[in-house]
Amino acid sequence: MPRRLVALAFAVVSASVAALATAPALAQSPPRVELTWMSIANWDMKINDKRIMMDAYITRLPQSAFFPPPGIPNDLYAYTRMPQAVDMDSIRKVRDAELGSDKLDLLLVGHAHWDHSWDTPSWAKLTGAPMLGGISACMQAAAQGVPAASCRAVSGGEKVVLGDGITMRIVRFNHSGDASNPIQHFARELYRPPVPDPATGGLRAGVGEDYPNGGGNRAFLFTVERGGEQLSFFVNNSASAFDLDKDILVDGVNYGSPLNNLRAAMRDAGLTQVDAWIGTGGRPVAEMVIPVLHPRTYIPSHWDGLFNAFWPGMPYPFKDEALASYLQAESVSLMPQQQYFDRYILTKAGVQRDENLAVKSKLGFAPQQKFSRAVLDAVTQVSSTSVGDDCGEGFAVPSAWANAFAGLQAPEIGTGR
Repeated sequence: MPRRLVALAFAVVSASVAALATAPALAQSPPRVELTWMSIANWDMKINDKRIMMDAYITRLPQSAFFPPPGIPNDLYAYTRMPQAVDMDSIRKVRDAELGSDKLDLLLVGHAHWDHSWDTPSWAKLTGAPMLGGISACMQAAAQGVPAASCRAVSGGEKVVLGDGITMRIVRFNHSGDASNPIQHFARELYRPPVPDPATGGLRAGVGEDYPNGGGNRAFLFTVERGGEQLSFFVNNSASAFDLDKDILVDGVNYGSPLNNLRAAMRDAGLTQVDAWIGTGGRPVAEMVIPVLHPRTYIPSHWDGLFNAFWPGMPYPFKDEALASYLQAESVSLMPQQQYFDRYILTKAGVQRDENLAVKSKLGFAPQQKFSRAVLDAVTQVSSTSVGDDCGEGFAVPSAWANAFAGLQAPEIGTGR
Protein backbone atom coordinates (compact mmCIF):
# COMPACT_ATOMS: atom_id res chain seq x y z
CA MET A 1 0.00 0.00 0.00
CA PRO A 2 1.36 3.46 -0.78
CA ARG A 3 2.22 5.41 2.35
CA ARG A 4 0.85 8.66 1.01
CA LEU A 5 -1.39 9.67 -1.85
CA VAL A 6 -1.41 13.45 -2.00
CA ALA A 7 -4.27 13.70 -4.48
CA LEU A 8 -6.71 12.60 -1.77
CA ALA A 9 -6.84 15.84 0.21
CA PHE A 10 -5.44 19.32 0.71
CA ALA A 11 -4.17 20.42 4.08
CA VAL A 12 -4.00 24.02 5.28
CA VAL A 13 -0.41 25.00 6.03
CA SER A 14 0.46 27.22 8.97
CA ALA A 15 4.17 28.00 9.03
CA SER A 16 6.53 30.89 8.46
CA VAL A 17 4.37 31.97 5.52
CA ALA A 18 1.41 32.39 7.88
CA ALA A 19 2.66 35.90 8.61
CA LEU A 20 1.56 36.85 5.11
CA ALA A 21 -2.07 36.53 6.15
CA THR A 22 -1.97 39.26 8.77
CA ALA A 23 -2.78 42.23 6.52
CA PRO A 24 -6.43 43.38 6.60
CA ALA A 25 -8.53 42.45 3.58
CA LEU A 26 -9.49 45.16 1.11
CA ALA A 27 -12.99 43.94 0.57
CA GLN A 28 -14.22 46.73 -1.70
CA SER A 29 -11.64 46.69 -4.49
CA PRO A 30 -11.55 43.93 -7.14
CA PRO A 31 -8.58 41.55 -7.32
CA ARG A 32 -5.60 42.38 -9.51
CA VAL A 33 -2.67 40.20 -10.54
CA GLU A 34 0.53 41.43 -12.22
CA LEU A 35 2.81 38.72 -13.60
CA THR A 36 6.30 39.80 -14.68
CA TRP A 37 8.50 37.40 -16.66
CA MET A 38 12.12 37.82 -15.62
CA SER A 39 13.53 35.22 -18.10
CA ILE A 40 13.54 31.40 -18.12
CA ALA A 41 11.02 30.31 -15.43
CA ASN A 42 11.53 33.39 -13.25
CA TRP A 43 8.38 35.28 -12.29
CA ASP A 44 7.54 38.22 -10.07
CA MET A 45 3.89 37.94 -9.08
CA LYS A 46 2.20 40.95 -7.54
CA ILE A 47 -1.15 39.70 -6.27
CA ASN A 48 -3.17 42.54 -4.79
CA ASP A 49 -0.57 43.96 -2.40
CA LYS A 50 1.56 40.81 -2.00
CA ARG A 51 4.85 40.29 -3.85
CA ILE A 52 5.86 36.70 -4.62
CA MET A 53 8.84 35.62 -6.71
CA MET A 54 9.21 32.18 -8.25
CA ASP A 55 12.70 30.75 -8.88
CA ALA A 56 14.35 34.14 -9.69
CA TYR A 57 17.46 32.58 -11.27
CA ILE A 58 19.49 35.51 -12.59
CA THR A 59 22.97 33.98 -12.41
CA ARG A 60 23.92 32.17 -15.62
CA LEU A 61 26.14 29.14 -15.10
CA PRO A 62 28.20 28.17 -18.18
CA GLN A 63 27.21 25.15 -20.25
CA SER A 64 30.87 24.12 -20.36
CA ALA A 65 30.75 23.42 -16.61
CA PHE A 66 28.49 20.36 -17.11
CA PHE A 67 29.11 16.87 -18.42
CA PRO A 68 27.05 13.66 -18.67
CA PRO A 69 27.87 10.31 -17.06
CA PRO A 70 29.33 7.50 -19.18
CA GLY A 71 26.63 5.61 -21.04
CA ILE A 72 23.87 8.18 -20.50
CA PRO A 73 24.61 10.92 -23.06
CA ASN A 74 21.20 12.58 -22.67
CA ASP A 75 21.82 13.35 -19.00
CA LEU A 76 23.79 16.38 -20.11
CA TYR A 77 23.80 18.17 -16.76
CA ALA A 78 24.48 15.34 -14.34
CA TYR A 79 27.93 16.46 -13.17
CA THR A 80 30.12 19.54 -13.09
CA ARG A 81 33.83 20.19 -13.33
CA MET A 82 33.98 22.53 -10.34
CA PRO A 83 31.84 24.44 -7.83
CA GLN A 84 30.13 27.57 -9.08
CA ALA A 85 29.31 30.98 -7.59
CA VAL A 86 26.22 33.19 -7.36
CA ASP A 87 26.16 36.43 -9.38
CA MET A 88 25.24 38.71 -6.50
CA ASP A 89 25.80 41.93 -8.46
CA SER A 90 23.18 40.95 -11.05
CA ILE A 91 20.70 39.87 -8.38
CA ARG A 92 21.06 43.19 -6.58
CA LYS A 93 20.57 45.11 -9.82
CA VAL A 94 17.38 43.19 -10.59
CA ARG A 95 16.15 43.59 -7.01
CA ASP A 96 16.66 47.34 -7.09
CA ALA A 97 14.92 47.75 -10.46
CA GLU A 98 12.04 45.30 -10.01
CA LEU A 99 11.25 45.67 -6.30
CA GLY A 100 12.55 49.14 -5.49
CA SER A 101 11.45 49.83 -1.94
CA ASP A 102 8.66 47.22 -2.03
CA LYS A 103 8.68 44.32 0.39
CA LEU A 104 9.09 40.82 -1.05
CA ASP A 105 6.65 38.58 0.83
CA LEU A 106 7.51 35.08 -0.40
CA LEU A 107 9.96 33.14 -2.58
CA LEU A 108 8.70 30.01 -4.36
CA VAL A 109 10.92 27.26 -5.75
CA GLY A 110 9.27 25.07 -8.37
CA HIS A 111 12.01 22.46 -8.28
CA ALA A 112 15.59 22.19 -7.13
CA HIS A 113 17.61 22.17 -10.35
CA TRP A 114 20.21 24.93 -10.56
CA ASP A 115 18.28 26.91 -13.19
CA HIS A 116 15.49 27.35 -10.63
CA SER A 117 16.83 27.30 -7.07
CA TRP A 118 20.42 28.53 -7.50
CA ASP A 119 19.75 32.15 -6.58
CA THR A 120 16.75 31.74 -4.28
CA PRO A 121 18.73 31.55 -1.01
CA SER A 122 20.55 34.75 -1.97
CA TRP A 123 17.23 36.49 -2.62
CA ALA A 124 16.04 35.27 0.80
CA LYS A 125 19.08 36.71 2.53
CA LEU A 126 18.91 40.01 0.62
CA THR A 127 15.19 40.62 1.15
CA GLY A 128 14.31 38.68 4.31
CA ALA A 129 11.49 36.90 2.44
CA PRO A 130 10.71 33.31 3.48
CA MET A 131 11.12 30.46 1.00
CA LEU A 132 8.67 27.70 0.10
CA GLY A 133 9.54 24.63 -1.98
CA GLY A 134 10.60 21.02 -1.74
CA ILE A 135 12.89 19.65 0.95
CA SER A 136 15.87 19.69 -1.43
CA ALA A 137 15.46 23.42 -2.03
CA CYS A 138 15.38 23.99 1.73
CA MET A 139 18.54 21.91 2.17
CA GLN A 140 20.27 23.93 -0.55
CA ALA A 141 19.20 27.08 1.28
CA ALA A 142 20.48 25.75 4.61
CA ALA A 143 23.86 25.10 3.00
CA GLN A 144 23.97 28.80 2.08
CA GLY A 145 23.10 30.13 5.51
CA VAL A 146 19.32 30.54 5.31
CA PRO A 147 17.80 29.68 8.72
CA ALA A 148 15.69 26.52 8.78
CA ALA A 149 12.66 28.51 9.99
CA SER A 150 12.84 30.64 6.83
CA CYS A 151 12.19 27.77 4.42
CA ARG A 152 8.94 25.80 4.39
CA ALA A 153 9.23 22.35 2.77
CA VAL A 154 6.07 21.20 0.98
CA SER A 155 5.34 17.88 -0.71
CA GLY A 156 2.11 18.67 -2.56
CA GLY A 157 -1.47 18.79 -1.36
CA GLU A 158 -0.96 21.77 0.96
CA LYS A 159 -3.25 24.80 0.90
CA VAL A 160 -1.52 28.02 1.98
CA VAL A 161 -3.71 30.98 2.95
CA LEU A 162 -1.70 34.13 2.24
CA GLY A 163 -4.25 36.72 3.30
CA ASP A 164 -5.90 39.49 1.29
CA GLY A 165 -8.10 36.84 -0.34
CA ILE A 166 -5.14 34.90 -1.75
CA THR A 167 -4.96 31.10 -1.47
CA MET A 168 -2.18 28.99 -2.96
CA ARG A 169 -2.54 25.23 -3.46
CA ILE A 170 0.63 23.17 -3.92
CA VAL A 171 0.38 20.63 -6.74
CA ARG A 172 2.98 17.85 -6.90
CA PHE A 173 4.08 17.66 -10.54
CA ASN A 174 6.72 15.90 -12.63
CA HIS A 175 9.84 17.09 -14.46
CA SER A 176 10.46 17.24 -18.18
CA GLY A 177 12.32 14.49 -20.02
CA ASP A 178 11.89 10.73 -19.89
CA ALA A 179 13.80 7.49 -19.27
CA SER A 180 16.58 8.57 -21.63
CA ASN A 181 17.84 11.07 -19.03
CA PRO A 182 16.91 9.32 -15.76
CA ILE A 183 19.10 11.35 -13.40
CA GLN A 184 17.51 14.59 -14.52
CA HIS A 185 13.95 13.39 -15.08
CA PHE A 186 12.94 10.97 -12.34
CA ALA A 187 11.98 12.33 -8.94
CA ARG A 188 15.01 12.57 -6.66
CA GLU A 189 15.59 14.43 -3.39
CA LEU A 190 18.62 15.36 -1.34
CA TYR A 191 19.06 13.49 1.94
CA ARG A 192 21.18 16.10 3.70
CA PRO A 193 22.30 19.65 2.93
CA PRO A 194 25.15 19.85 0.43
CA VAL A 195 28.56 20.95 1.68
CA PRO A 196 29.94 24.16 0.17
CA ASP A 197 33.41 24.02 -1.32
CA PRO A 198 35.84 25.03 1.46
CA ALA A 199 37.90 27.21 -0.88
CA THR A 200 35.21 29.05 -2.84
CA GLY A 201 32.00 28.51 -0.87
CA GLY A 202 30.33 27.34 -4.08
CA LEU A 203 28.11 24.32 -4.65
CA ARG A 204 28.10 21.78 -7.47
CA ALA A 205 25.22 22.45 -9.82
CA GLY A 206 24.91 19.01 -11.40
CA VAL A 207 21.53 17.30 -11.26
CA GLY A 208 23.37 14.25 -9.94
CA GLU A 209 25.25 16.34 -7.39
CA ASP A 210 23.89 19.14 -5.17
CA TYR A 211 20.94 20.04 -7.44
CA PRO A 212 18.59 17.09 -8.09
CA ASN A 213 15.11 17.99 -9.26
CA GLY A 214 13.78 17.80 -5.71
CA GLY A 215 11.31 14.95 -5.98
CA GLY A 216 9.88 16.09 -9.29
CA ASN A 217 8.27 19.52 -9.19
CA ARG A 218 5.98 21.77 -7.19
CA ALA A 219 3.35 23.65 -9.19
CA PHE A 220 1.05 26.33 -7.77
CA LEU A 221 -2.66 26.99 -8.19
CA PHE A 222 -3.66 30.48 -7.04
CA THR A 223 -7.12 31.82 -6.31
CA VAL A 224 -7.63 35.49 -5.49
CA GLU A 225 -10.95 36.69 -4.07
CA ARG A 226 -11.77 40.30 -3.30
CA GLY A 227 -14.64 42.70 -3.85
CA GLY A 228 -16.99 39.87 -4.78
CA GLU A 229 -14.76 38.74 -7.68
CA GLN A 230 -12.34 35.83 -8.11
CA LEU A 231 -9.25 35.40 -10.27
CA SER A 232 -7.33 32.17 -10.67
CA PHE A 233 -4.12 31.07 -12.35
CA PHE A 234 -1.85 28.03 -12.42
CA VAL A 235 1.94 28.09 -12.80
CA ASN A 236 4.29 25.16 -13.38
CA ASN A 237 7.93 25.41 -14.39
CA SER A 238 8.42 21.91 -15.80
CA ALA A 239 6.36 18.98 -17.06
CA SER A 240 6.62 15.87 -19.20
CA ALA A 241 3.86 14.08 -21.07
CA PHE A 242 5.94 10.91 -20.64
CA ASP A 243 4.58 10.24 -17.14
CA LEU A 244 2.23 13.12 -16.38
CA ASP A 245 -0.49 10.57 -15.66
CA LYS A 246 1.76 8.21 -13.63
CA ASP A 247 2.22 8.21 -9.87
CA ILE A 248 5.30 9.97 -8.48
CA LEU A 249 7.25 7.61 -6.23
CA VAL A 250 10.11 8.77 -4.00
CA ASP A 251 11.66 6.33 -1.52
CA GLY A 252 8.51 4.22 -1.45
CA VAL A 253 6.17 7.17 -0.92
CA ASN A 254 3.41 7.64 -3.50
CA TYR A 255 2.66 11.31 -4.18
CA GLY A 256 -0.01 10.66 -6.79
CA SER A 257 0.09 11.48 -10.47
CA PRO A 258 0.53 15.11 -11.57
CA LEU A 259 -2.78 15.11 -13.43
CA ASN A 260 -4.71 13.65 -10.51
CA ASN A 261 -3.00 16.08 -8.16
CA LEU A 262 -4.06 18.96 -10.39
CA ARG A 263 -7.62 17.63 -10.52
CA ALA A 264 -7.65 17.46 -6.72
CA ALA A 265 -6.45 21.05 -6.43
CA MET A 266 -9.09 22.26 -8.88
CA ARG A 267 -11.82 20.43 -6.94
CA ASP A 268 -10.62 21.80 -3.63
CA ALA A 269 -10.66 25.33 -5.08
CA GLY A 270 -14.12 24.82 -6.58
CA LEU A 271 -12.78 25.63 -10.06
CA THR A 272 -13.74 24.27 -13.46
CA GLN A 273 -11.40 26.62 -15.33
CA VAL A 274 -8.65 29.16 -14.63
CA ASP A 275 -8.09 32.63 -15.99
CA ALA A 276 -4.46 31.97 -16.95
CA TRP A 277 -1.91 29.18 -17.16
CA ILE A 278 1.81 29.97 -17.00
CA GLY A 279 3.05 26.72 -18.45
CA THR A 280 5.68 24.80 -20.35
CA GLY A 281 6.06 21.52 -22.18
CA GLY A 282 4.58 22.36 -25.56
CA ARG A 283 1.63 20.66 -27.20
CA PRO A 284 2.17 17.18 -25.68
CA VAL A 285 1.75 18.57 -22.16
CA ALA A 286 -0.98 21.03 -23.13
CA GLU A 287 -3.10 18.24 -24.60
CA MET A 288 -3.12 16.55 -21.18
CA VAL A 289 -3.40 19.61 -18.93
CA ILE A 290 -5.90 21.81 -20.76
CA PRO A 291 -8.80 19.32 -20.35
CA VAL A 292 -8.24 19.70 -16.59
CA LEU A 293 -7.46 23.43 -16.34
CA HIS A 294 -9.54 24.87 -19.20
CA PRO A 295 -7.46 28.09 -19.11
CA ARG A 296 -8.62 31.22 -20.86
CA THR A 297 -5.04 32.36 -21.55
CA TYR A 298 -1.72 30.53 -21.91
CA ILE A 299 1.54 32.34 -21.12
CA PRO A 300 4.64 30.28 -22.03
CA SER A 301 7.47 29.84 -19.55
CA HIS A 302 10.89 28.18 -19.51
CA TRP A 303 11.32 28.15 -23.28
CA ASP A 304 14.28 30.48 -23.87
CA GLY A 305 17.19 28.13 -23.12
CA LEU A 306 19.45 27.75 -20.12
CA PHE A 307 22.77 29.34 -20.97
CA ASN A 308 22.06 32.54 -22.87
CA ALA A 309 23.46 35.63 -21.18
CA PHE A 310 20.88 37.51 -19.14
CA TRP A 311 21.77 41.13 -19.88
CA PRO A 312 21.35 41.15 -23.70
CA GLY A 313 17.68 40.28 -23.17
CA MET A 314 15.45 37.67 -24.79
CA PRO A 315 17.72 35.57 -27.06
CA TYR A 316 15.21 34.58 -29.74
CA PRO A 317 11.46 34.80 -30.36
CA PHE A 318 8.96 32.28 -29.10
CA LYS A 319 7.73 29.98 -31.85
CA ASP A 320 5.75 26.78 -31.48
CA GLU A 321 3.23 26.32 -34.26
CA ALA A 322 1.99 22.95 -33.01
CA LEU A 323 1.17 24.40 -29.60
CA ALA A 324 -0.34 27.55 -31.11
CA SER A 325 -2.59 25.47 -33.36
CA TYR A 326 -3.83 23.35 -30.46
CA LEU A 327 -4.49 26.37 -28.25
CA GLN A 328 -6.45 28.05 -31.01
CA ALA A 329 -8.57 24.94 -31.47
CA GLU A 330 -9.29 24.95 -27.74
CA SER A 331 -10.13 28.69 -27.72
CA VAL A 332 -7.18 29.47 -25.43
CA SER A 333 -5.41 32.78 -26.04
CA LEU A 334 -1.64 32.47 -26.49
CA MET A 335 0.37 35.44 -25.18
CA PRO A 336 4.11 34.85 -25.76
CA GLN A 337 6.71 37.24 -24.45
CA GLN A 338 8.46 39.91 -26.50
CA GLN A 339 11.21 40.84 -24.03
CA TYR A 340 12.48 40.05 -20.54
CA PHE A 341 10.39 41.80 -17.89
CA ASP A 342 7.23 41.84 -19.95
CA ARG A 343 4.36 42.24 -17.50
CA TYR A 344 0.94 40.61 -17.78
CA ILE A 345 -2.00 42.18 -15.97
CA LEU A 346 -4.79 39.79 -15.06
CA THR A 347 -8.25 41.14 -14.22
CA LYS A 348 -11.76 39.82 -14.78
CA ALA A 349 -11.58 41.44 -18.22
CA GLY A 350 -8.76 39.07 -19.17
CA VAL A 351 -4.99 39.33 -19.60
CA GLN A 352 -3.26 42.39 -21.02
CA ARG A 353 0.43 42.81 -21.74
CA ASP A 354 2.19 45.81 -20.19
CA GLU A 355 5.55 46.97 -21.54
CA ASN A 356 6.85 47.64 -18.01
CA LEU A 357 9.02 50.38 -19.48
CA ALA A 358 10.29 51.85 -16.23
CA VAL A 359 11.86 48.58 -15.07
CA LYS A 360 13.21 47.69 -18.51
CA SER A 361 14.83 51.10 -18.76
CA LYS A 362 16.57 50.67 -15.40
CA LEU A 363 17.93 47.30 -16.52
CA GLY A 364 18.91 48.40 -20.01
CA PHE A 365 16.39 46.23 -21.89
CA ALA A 366 14.66 47.46 -25.02
CA PRO A 367 10.84 47.68 -24.75
CA GLN A 368 10.57 44.81 -27.25
CA GLN A 369 13.39 42.64 -28.53
CA LYS A 370 14.03 43.08 -32.24
CA PHE A 371 15.29 40.18 -34.33
CA SER A 372 16.72 40.03 -37.81
CA ARG A 373 14.88 38.22 -40.58
CA ALA A 374 17.61 35.58 -40.49
CA VAL A 375 16.91 34.85 -36.83
CA LEU A 376 13.16 34.76 -37.38
CA ASP A 377 13.60 32.35 -40.28
CA ALA A 378 16.04 30.16 -38.33
CA VAL A 379 13.72 29.67 -35.37
CA THR A 380 11.33 26.92 -36.44
CA GLN A 381 10.38 25.94 -32.90
CA VAL A 382 11.92 26.82 -29.58
CA SER A 383 13.84 23.81 -28.37
CA SER A 384 12.18 23.64 -24.98
CA THR A 385 8.68 22.92 -26.26
CA SER A 386 9.31 20.13 -28.75
CA VAL A 387 8.71 17.22 -26.38
CA GLY A 388 8.44 18.95 -23.04
CA ASP A 389 12.18 19.55 -22.82
CA ASP A 390 12.01 22.76 -20.83
CA CYS A 391 15.25 22.07 -18.96
CA GLY A 392 17.27 21.44 -22.09
CA GLU A 393 17.03 17.70 -22.67
CA GLY A 394 16.30 18.21 -26.34
CA PHE A 395 19.64 19.85 -27.10
CA ALA A 396 22.05 17.64 -29.04
CA VAL A 397 25.54 17.37 -27.58
CA PRO A 398 27.99 19.17 -29.89
CA SER A 399 30.68 16.74 -30.99
CA ALA A 400 33.50 18.99 -29.78
CA TRP A 401 31.87 19.27 -26.37
CA ALA A 402 31.33 15.51 -26.13
CA ASN A 403 34.96 14.87 -27.08
CA ALA A 404 36.21 17.34 -24.47
CA PHE A 405 34.48 15.43 -21.68
CA ALA A 406 34.98 11.92 -23.02
CA GLY A 407 37.85 11.23 -20.65
CA LEU A 408 36.25 12.61 -17.48
CA GLN A 409 35.26 10.17 -14.77
CA ALA A 410 31.76 10.72 -13.41
CA PRO A 411 31.82 11.10 -9.61
CA GLU A 412 29.64 9.18 -7.23
CA ILE A 413 26.28 10.80 -6.69
CA GLY A 414 26.79 12.44 -3.32
CA THR A 415 24.01 13.99 -1.27
CA GLY A 416 21.24 13.07 -3.70
CA ARG A 417 20.45 9.91 -5.58
